[in-house]
Amino acid sequence: MVKKAMIMAAGVGSRLDPLTQDVPKPLVPIANRPMMDILLERLKNIGVCDVVANTYYKAEQIIERYKNNSIGINFNYIQEETLSGTAGGVKKCQFFFEEGETFLVLSADGLSNVDFKAAIKAHEDSGAIASMGVKQISKDELSNFGVVVRDENGFVVEFQEKPSIEEAKSNCINTGIYIFNYEIFNYIPENQFYDFAKNVFPCLLENGIKINTFEVKEYWSDIGTIDQYAQSTFDLFGGKYNIAHTEIEKVADGLLLKGKSYVAPSSKIIGCNVIGDNSIIGKNVVLENCIIWDDVEVFDNVTLKNCIIASHSEIKIDMVNQIIGPNQVISKRKFS
Repeated sequence: MVKKAMIMAAGVGSRLDPLTQDVPKPLVPIANRPMMDILLERLKNIGVCDVVANTYYKAEQIIERYKNNSIGINFNYIQEETLSGTAGGVKKCQFFFEEGETFLVLSADGLSNVDFKAAIKAHEDSGAIASMGVKQISKDELSNFGVVVRDENGFVVEFQEKPSIEEAKSNCINTGIYIFNYEIFNYIPENQFYDFAKNVFPCLLENGIKINTFEVKEYWSDIGTIDQYAQSTFDLFGGKYNIAHTEIEKVADGLLLKGKSYVAPSSKIIGCNVIGDNSIIGKNVVLENCIIWDDVEVFDNVTLKNCIIASHSEIKIDMVNQIIGPNQVISKRKFS
């Protein structure tokens, strides 16, 4: 079985701004746990203990968190001075893998319950040097993703980059979950910005080299936008996927997943809400479908609905449908 993996963790996460102003995208929390914790734990559970990551944006936070981790992962990293694309970043980690070795490559923003062992077996049975996880989605979402067209044996015949609904030839999308043989490095040049979807995979097809696919029938979500981040968090309450987390509390009007924080007894929790560590929810506060990170204070008598509040912020006024970045003091009604 596969023993090593790479996590692509260099992205800036601009579409998650302002949440990523103080933290890199791999450390954005889902149910009060950094995304990368969840990925590393899943890899450990299938026997992958050696992991390398390419880092760039706020790299020091990722390095500091995982260089001596309690997950049981031997964590290695490179720190890129300039972004080099998905394939370019993998190429820089070639030193970590041995010739003839098969390895996993995962996106740091992919939340999934995919069966890695079944995927690895499908890759090995295919005889291909590259396999990608594909997910069938509804047609109205296809324009947001790279579409994969497959033959009857599951091999790729064509890629479409974010096609319109009318032009899409398939309802399968690329999930960014890859299994590669070491030979893949022969198709990635050194010291160039190079992308799998735009460069490597088209080159393989042009040269008649098969790209295998395995279907991700389990839950999968790309935590790339604010909307998808919120939806993925609330999907946990609906039982759509499984990760380790603190117990979800049932309250009178909803559900609460809470870290070590204080919630005044007079506060009202409606719908599904997440509160991190060291936060204070004051008297008579109303929270409805909110995600609140660590070290946040919501003052007495405040009502928040459909809001995401990043760490170290103070909220003193009512808000609806607002995203608040870190280190903010919101005391004036500047929101409509």
